Amino acid sequence: MKSPEARGFVSRALLELLPQEPNTEGLNALSGAVTDALGASSGILADDDLQLTLFCLYELHYGGVDGSHPDWEWEPGLIGVRRLIERDFEAALRSAVELPSLEPRDSDGVAAVLFELAAADTGPSVSRYVAKKASLEQAQEFLIHKSVYQLKEADPHTWAIPRLTGRAKAAMVEIQADEYGGGRPERMHSALFARTMRGAGLEDSYGYYLDAVPAITLASTNMMSLFGLNRRLRGAIVGHLAAYEMTSSQPNRLYGNGFRRLGFDEDVTWYFDEHVEADAVHEQIAGRDLAGGLVEAEPEMLGDVYFGAAAALAVDGMLGEHIMGAWEKGESSLRTKVQAPA
Repeated sequence: MKSPEARGFVSRALLELLPQEPNTEGLNALSGAVTDALGASSGILADDDLQLTLFCLYELHYGGVDGSHPDWEWEPGLIGVRRLIERDFEAALRSAVELPSLEPRDSDGVAAVLFELAAADTGPSVSRYVAKKASLEQAQEFLIHKSVYQLKEADPHTWAIPRLTGRAKAAMVEIQADEYGGGRPERMHSALFARTMRGAGLEDSYGYYLDAVPAITLASTNMMSLFGLNRRLRGAIVGHLAAYEMTSSQPNRLYGNGFRRLGFDEDVTWYFDEHVEADAVHEQIAGRDLAGGLVEAEPEMLGDVYFGAAAALAVDGMLGEHIMGAWEKGESSLRTKVQAPA
């Protein structure tokens, strides 16, 4: 990923540090900056500086940040800095949700509760707006928001595979195999989304539009990395994936219809149409075999499974409110407006 523009003194300190060899002086300065920023922040979910910093710290464990020294990935001091931000980030996520009853349940019962959570989601429907009203510029903005995660789709959830066993592991592998195209690189969902970006006249390189998206878009992706990279939160990443699968099929049908309304062909709509069919199957596997299977094997994971699902719905709702709030005022939902394609 290309190195982004800093959004404050914390992200600037990190981005200036990453090209250097690991050093104590730089780490101490960064740690102090993070501590000060956390104390001064009015809300970490909407804090551009801290969310960009966390995003770049996580990116060291994915494809990396252009120009970064490779030794930073596992530098204990830098991981300690990341944990400072993660502590407040996780606390904010837990404060934003209300969990259902933690009454013990079998796999079918867990799935039923997750389907109830998904059905109760009352966030603004960006998908219905895209289907019926969105302009070309707004549809393009929607793709730019999605690109932050979709161009590496499935990767944050894949961290959970070695942390699961038995039925839950098998279910996760089955879902992820489809996400990665069943062995066909051109059918990987990230590759299909890149095709959508190109078809809509946008750049398809990962992180290209990172500077344009607001903190809440980064928070949506950072949440997945938080859950996926921390073994203790394996229940949360499972619940997150279950919620995503359970709320995917119908919105993607609407997104596909919206881009067809705007005159785009299957080069753009294939990604959405693929998810209509695939996620109708995945939601059952994710609810019963993945989430339900994990809870049957490790009953203590029930609360975190619900937490991951509820947090996924809550943060996506916040992102939807941000996007729709801007569009309803005739404004761009991006930090920097991107020129629409011809």
